[in-house]
Amino acid sequence: MPRPWSPTGEESGVGRPSFVAEFGLWDERRIAAAERIAAELDDIDLVRVVFCDPHGLARSKTVPAEVFRTVLRNGMDFSAGPFLFDTGHAVAVDFLTDPGVGVDELRGAGDFVLVPDPCTFQVLPGTGARTAWVQGDEYLRDGTPHPLSPRGVLRRVLAAYAERDLAPVVGLEVEWYLTRLLGGPPGNTGNGFGRQGAAPAVEAVNPGYQFNLDASYDSVAHIADPLALTLMSLGLPLRTMEHESGPGQLETTFAPMAALEAADAMLLLRTQIKRFCRSRGHHASFMTLPRLDAFDSSGWHLHQSVASTKTDANVFAAGEGPDTISPAGAAYVEGLLSRAREFCLLSVPTVNGYRRLAPEFTLSPTSVDWAYEDRSVMVRVLSGGSSTHAENRIGEPCANPYLTMAAQLHAGLAGMDAGIVADPAAHRPAYPALPVSLGEALDAFRASDRATELLGAPLKTCLTKLKESELARFDAWYEAERPPPGDVTEWEHREYFDAF
Repeated sequence: MPRPWSPTGEESGVGRPSFVAEFGLWDERRIAAAERIAAELDDIDLVRVVFCDPHGLARSKTVPAEVFRTVLRNGMDFSAGPFLFDTGHAVAVDFLTDPGVGVDELRGAGDFVLVPDPCTFQVLPGTGARTAWVQGDEYLRDGTPHPLSPRGVLRRVLAAYAERDLAPVVGLEVEWYLTRLLGGPPGNTGNGFGRQGAAPAVEAVNPGYQFNLDASYDSVAHIADPLALTLMSLGLPLRTMEHESGPGQLETTFAPMAALEAADAMLLLRTQIKRFCRSRGHHASFMTLPRLDAFDSSGWHLHQSVASTKTDANVFAAGEGPDTISPAGAAYVEGLLSRAREFCLLSVPTVNGYRRLAPEFTLSPTSVDWAYEDRSVMVRVLSGGSSTHAENRIGEPCANPYLTMAAQLHAGLAGMDAGIVADPAAHRPAYPALPVSLGEALDAFRASDRATELLGAPLKTCLTKLKESELARFDAWYEAERPPPGDVTEWEHREYFDAF
């Protein structure tokens, strides 16, 4: 007989005894989900307990299923390290004296408590150990939400929508690269804190540059088709797998989802695509522009609309005719435009990502504007009655999904609250241009009071320190090596190609 789950269990060893019950962290839906999970754990060997770090990378611990029974009650202790390291694992936040971000528990890199969200529990496909995946929410040891939690930021934004009887709806459209692994050394030579070793040795799987050509997809179908089945088995609402322009560049799109589910799906998607491809001798990367011959840049287009929770109606809809959007929808778009520059860091967070926001990539946005059915602008509006929505084309595929979505949804809601209708005509207000580098984006982010409002001062300060460290390491390398201008650098390829 499976052991029953109780929110008042007293086992210790991980987290804090009865942490979930003591602080009332779950609603009835999550309590019911935890009870179902406890009844199924006898059929599971291992559980991977996961959270999303500030960079958008999944961090995890794997525990036996029997230990996870205790984790469900108590939460699980995690090191604060992922909040302290930049993308190259250099220590960017001082944890020996005063971390300087307003979170005292970071001193000494002490543990925080990760509480699994039972609604994200998912059995992973595959042979071998029967393994499940569950994502969690970060808490300080006194039971308060962790101020550095990206998932917590999105939760706060969604609460603001709920107060207005609204709910955002999000569709994912993600480009990424499939390459073939060539073997060779594991990349540890020269590696260390703030020094990334060599990226995986790979080769292209096809020549590319025949957009949507069936034969190009056929050349990757031995990986892409079983991958599609895997994604669907994970409950992800897959719509398309298609071959993009670059050699082995794929685009994966999904049906609309509730915003938190979409962010959770993006984290699961990236992690499982990389896992699946590596198990078959291939490497998947969500880096924007790898340092490989003839590769094109990849983007992440975020489709978004807002539904009324009272009527289920799409508040962007304005009739069935072409080129129409409601005043509320147009105001939402205005919000995206008005905050595009200062929030850009949250959608394009790497040195490499700004290579895409350049004139040579004609379908990547370079200015803050919008239009109906136009892929050359930042916000493309697709109209058609109940399906009317905005597509923000600014993001890079490796961005933190919780921060990216939170930033755009927050900006859109602010626009709706202000009620200023966006006008695509020439006389509409002109907004500052998009940043052209990580340094420029960091300056705009650092000076933004609206970024503080969105994230809270601790997370804004922490992100600033992380990005300052990443940028300083790149600048120091660039000054020492003096690479040819315009080319993707070896530093970028080492820094991002494998990790992302």
